[in-house]
Amino acid sequence: MLFTCGLGCQNPMHGHNRRPATLAARGKTATTSVKPKPAKSSASSSLVVDVHCHHFNTSVAQKAAVIDPMQHEFTHIFSNDLTREVNFKQVRDRAPQLSDIPTRIKDMDKMGVDVQVVSPAPFHYYFAEPDFGLELSKSVNEGIAGIVAQYPKRLAGMGTVPLQDAKFAVKELERVVKVLGLKGVEIGTNVNGKDLTDPSLGLDAFFAKAEELGAVLFMHPNGFSHAERLTDHYLNNIIGNPLETTIAVSHLIFDGFMKRFPKLKIILAHSGGYLAHYWARMDHGHKRPDVRTVITTKPSKYLEKFYFDTITFDPGMLQSLIARFGVDHVMLGTDYPYDMGETDPVGLVSSVPKLSRSDAKMIMGGNAQKLFKLKP
Repeated sequence: MLFTCGLGCQNPMHGHNRRPATLAARGKTATTSVKPKPAKSSASSSLVVDVHCHHFNTSVAQKAAVIDPMQHEFTHIFSNDLTREVNFKQVRDRAPQLSDIPTRIKDMDKMGVDVQVVSPAPFHYYFAEPDFGLELSKSVNEGIAGIVAQYPKRLAGMGTVPLQDAKFAVKELERVVKVLGLKGVEIGTNVNGKDLTDPSLGLDAFFAKAEELGAVLFMHPNGFSHAERLTDHYLNNIIGNPLETTIAVSHLIFDGFMKRFPKLKIILAHSGGYLAHYWARMDHGHKRPDVRTVITTKPSKYLEKFYFDTITFDPGMLQSLIARFGVDHVMLGTDYPYDMGETDPVGLVSSVPKLSRSDAKMIMGGNAQKLFKLKP
């Protein structure tokens, strides 16, 4: 697969004859010189794949305006006026990155990213009436399938499903994979404040279908659902997003979903929230009888089944994540194009201490190529 790189391309696998600016920016020095090599052309070549990036469909947003989605979003509800103002300006200023694909491709070239696995902007219409929620999901999915068809060598896609109705969610997941050819779906961390394992949602059928289809699930939070104490300083994103993921994953583990559906393929945003970095506490607590009511295996054994993106913002923290969960369970991510994203993903991976070149290649794209069945 051949790409035309921008002048700022930092992808070391492309072999440009320049020292990556990213290493200098992170205070690192290159330990080995890499000779230039031709751009990818063989089937065995590695890709740099971003598994965490978003696309905003303006047409769907206009259709959804009748239900005033913003009033249902936890990131809006639990924010002060200044945060709302900054968020509004961000969406306005980054509209081209969110919705215009040529702009996106240019940015990918600058970051050294070959392929983006595009997910919807993290606004889930779970609060809509089921019929309308299904209609919105279909429109989002068709939009993503459309841009992937237009740029098949640079984009792969993930859709969405209306988790407020398990039957609709199962039906749309099947269409997403079998008809639209998308790789899976992005899911939220809760459904209108209910945990994904809440019996009233009946989502066992959805997870069973995802397992049956081999569909990838990308779990992405959108603020903490009970964040009365996080309204200032953008805390409902800075603290709330990782906390939401931590709680959602804990329920999947402790409520036995990961035991019942052992073949699920779930990627966790923002390097898995706090749980991935403080897993030993849940293992310690699992000694209590009130914690062992559903699972008898150590909770961390189920956590090891998840995949994690690289959005840690720190080489040492990323090194720890890789060491604990394995190089084969970590994948490059950016959260493009939001301001809490990683703008230099290749540089971050490259600056992880003692990371071999072969392991770096797995994290930058090899793992994603295998999980999403991407062709080089």
